[in-house]
Amino acid sequence: MYNFFIFITYYFLILTSIVGYGLYSLKLLKIKFNFINFGYAGLFGIYILITYSYFSNLFIAHTEIHNLTILFIGLILFIYLVKQKYSLYKSEIIFSFIVFILLFCAVLQFKNHDDFPYYHFPYAYYLTQQSLHLGIGQFNHGFRTPSSIFYINSLFYLPYAKFYLFNFFSLFILGFANIILLKKIHNYFKFASTKDKQLKLTHFLSLLSFVFINIFFYRISEYGTDRAAMILIFLFIIELLNFVNLKIIKTSNLFYIYLLGALIISFKAFYILYIIFFIPLFFYILKKKKNYIQTSYFLFFNKYFTLFLVLFFFIICTYFINTGCLIYPLSLTCFDEMSWSIPLTEVKQMSDWYELWSKGGAAPNFRIDNPETYIKNFNWVSNWIYIYFFNKVSDFILGIILLISIFLFFFRKSFFKKAIINVDHHVYLVYLLILILGIEWFFNHPALRYGGYHIIALLLFIPISVKLGSSQIDLKKYSKISIVLVSLTITIFLSRNISRIVNEVEQYSYKPIRQTYYFLNDNHFRIQKQTDQLIEQYNNCKNKNFECNKDVKIKKVMGKIIFIYQ
Repeated sequence: MYNFFIFITYYFLILTSIVGYGLYSLKLLKIKFNFINFGYAGLFGIYILITYSYFSNLFIAHTEIHNLTILFIGLILFIYLVKQKYSLYKSEIIFSFIVFILLFCAVLQFKNHDDFPYYHFPYAYYLTQQSLHLGIGQFNHGFRTPSSIFYINSLFYLPYAKFYLFNFFSLFILGFANIILLKKIHNYFKFASTKDKQLKLTHFLSLLSFVFINIFFYRISEYGTDRAAMILIFLFIIELLNFVNLKIIKTSNLFYIYLLGALIISFKAFYILYIIFFIPLFFYILKKKKNYIQTSYFLFFNKYFTLFLVLFFFIICTYFINTGCLIYPLSLTCFDEMSWSIPLTEVKQMSDWYELWSKGGAAPNFRIDNPETYIKNFNWVSNWIYIYFFNKVSDFILGIILLISIFLFFFRKSFFKKAIINVDHHVYLVYLLILILGIEWFFNHPALRYGGYHIIALLLFIPISVKLGSSQIDLKKYSKISIVLVSLTITIFLSRNISRIVNEVEQYSYKPIRQTYYFLNDNHFRIQKQTDQLIEQYNNCKNKNFECNKDVKIKKVMGKIIFIYQ
């Protein structure tokens, strides 16, 4: 019972601290919302903490005392701001508290993601024990593709609970996303002028997205480094569709897009491809009102884009420090001459391995013959269909079809009624870009975790949302249906997690109240043991005033340790 009390206390203290950092930073940078939104305040707080985590770990370890200090500063900021305007924040605090109470059961778990013991936990734990050293990527493939999830998790290393709070982050992303989506579903009308009180495609897309992420992404242990990014991609597309429909575009409208873009890339650097694809769209939208120089200045010379660049800079630096590459495993960005660099041949092999795995040619216990031939052209398609499509993708598509069927059942009269489709042509461009990304996904990395979940969902959800947004649905009818769907979704989320906990209790003798924490063994700490041993050998050699032998693959330059690749 004591462990559970510590667990839930930290849950709300960390949550409050994150929102405190977000609210204060928004105030400091003079970023204003049309209405109070703890969802975006929370995401901005996460951005601030991630950025700080990258910077601070270059010099210091994220120890318990350090993290406790960071926690209390955020709490003080929250109390300071709320005390000033309690009446303004009261309803938002209650609403957010209810959301996170309903989600709490999802974080009680015994079993973690398959990659958790491999590199998710070891990386975050490593950051709590020492500052980041050069060449750490040689100890583990996962250390070559760091995620900001590990960096913010390292700030949750706190007294008594220690590293058992590392799964909180995924649930916070889900919670903040839910707050944002629920507001988009129900609260737009309150702040809109009378003439604007009409349902748009983003209302329906927000509702579909809410239902989807809470039903399909209900299990936090399956999030890894992928699903948190996918959740934010849904928000990114919704905000992008809002942006393209704006009659008057201000730089403040870019805040949501740049914030979400920065976080998405920091979780999974692969998604930088999305930014590259959507930048031309921004230019196209603005070219009618501004020339290219004015458009460039509008998009890139503002504080919001600066926030994006700051986090992106730290991501690039971390990749370089770990591997010698700016983006691993993109060989064009690698500097082979660094003493800690991963050799280009190995970088290429790893890139091929990712492609081979995603195309059904490899798994933990098997690897297909002639992998280089297999991944070329369309040689992989038949095997991928047999091994992967009919085992995972088909089940996912059937689930999506069922979700859409239930959704359309409630809106059947409006959906099947003839209506003139009246949307901005930029919406079609957004859809086209998603379709292109879908084609790129299929030909290069056709695994659901590498983008398949959200791409397939969005390709189906957007046309439905466009049709319903053009159907002149009565606001009262929409409100009633959305309440039913939201309530049904929450019920399914809770029941599936409760069922999961019951199964874990039976299978693993897990005791969520008395022994709240997830399972760990010595394997989780192996990277820390390896690095500690090398550092100890190095120090012993130096203390004895003779050169270290060749087996000690380490040197020290200006106080920073370099793990030399051999």
